[in-house]
Amino acid sequence: MHYKHNNMGTCSTQVEFDIENGTVYNVKYTGGCNGNLKALSALVEGMKTEEVIKRLRGITCGMKSTSCSDQLAQALEDTLK
Repeated sequence: MHYKHNNMGTCSTQVEFDIENGTVYNVKYTGGCNGNLKALSALVEGMKTEEVIKRLRGITCGMKSTSCSDQLAQALEDTLK
């Protein structure tokens, strides 16, 4: 299933991803630090949803209370509700 999440408080404005059988695929960000977000997307490709949440939830960026990684974790949490 394909999902879109509008990011709040980060340089990227949106993250899109697919979840199949509890596994994350095809993560794509709009905006943000292109190279870093491509790397993050490659690292979580094929990872279980719960593991991505566990690893990324709560990561901050500079003085911000969130990050592009944290926004992905929050979006994944929303899909589990």
